[in-house]
Amino acid sequence: MHKTIRTHALEIAYLESGPPDGVPVVLLHGWPSDVHDWDGVAPALAEAGCRVLVPWLRGFGPTRFLDPATPRSGQQAALGADLHDFMSVLALPPAILAGYDWGGRAACVASALWPERTRGLVSITGYNIQNIPAAHHPADPAQEHRYWYQWYFHTDRGRAGLQQNRRALCRLLWRLWSPNWAFDDATFDATAESFDNPDFVDVTLQSYRHRYGQAAGDPVLDALEARLAAQPVIATPSIVLHGAEDGVGPAAQSETAARHFTGPYERQVVPVAGHFLPRETPQPVIDAVLRLRDRAP
Repeated sequence: MHKTIRTHALEIAYLESGPPDGVPVVLLHGWPSDVHDWDGVAPALAEAGCRVLVPWLRGFGPTRFLDPATPRSGQQAALGADLHDFMSVLALPPAILAGYDWGGRAACVASALWPERTRGLVSITGYNIQNIPAAHHPADPAQEHRYWYQWYFHTDRGRAGLQQNRRALCRLLWRLWSPNWAFDDATFDATAESFDNPDFVDVTLQSYRHRYGQAAGDPVLDALEARLAAQPVIATPSIVLHGAEDGVGPAAQSETAARHFTGPYERQVVPVAGHFLPRETPQPVIDAVLRLRDRAP
């Protein structure tokens, strides 16, 4: 069921399934993708009795800003605050959050800053809160090469390229990041409609520029960003999943993630899967969510 709610900043579109009195599970998509990330996950969770909520993030699909003057920010504090506001407007009891990429960032931010709102966390690729104060330190050359698109987005040419070639560029990244996933045209096209959101380009560019200190954040979010700069720990019971063939963030990157988690913690490397793990191998995600749901309080 396609629904919308309004927060102070956004009209957030989302899908809902499952019984309304079930344990809430919020599934959060990545960039460049959308709610179809969870097509293989949501039905099984709803069938298992969960109340499943799948929002489009800011800048994607039918989600819209309410005020033209609101900065089109994609910074991590914005993503986390949007998730917190979404759960607050719906008056959700403590929820299980699952996400990767931008959605994983939102889930980690919300779990770290508002632990009372989370019952469990499935974080794909590890601890997804950016260490912006340390962003000027270069990674090894192989990782810098994987991040080529981020440097591209720092340029005027990159803005024009994303504006003019957004579908071709995003499709290329899908292929590079999940090399074993043989998606078809219909699968890509169903999601690519979400990239036609009028704020997709601005939100994307601000996100990648802000994380390296090359763009100002939304002043309303300064206090939250200051808290995130301290790399807060996550006490929520958490399961980290990482695709063994992730083409943008290799599985080795999450080997030391445990230091950021102080609650019950598991990590699983999923063979064959790449960056778009929920689409490629949904069953490990389903199993992780249900394990967290069924944990004794």
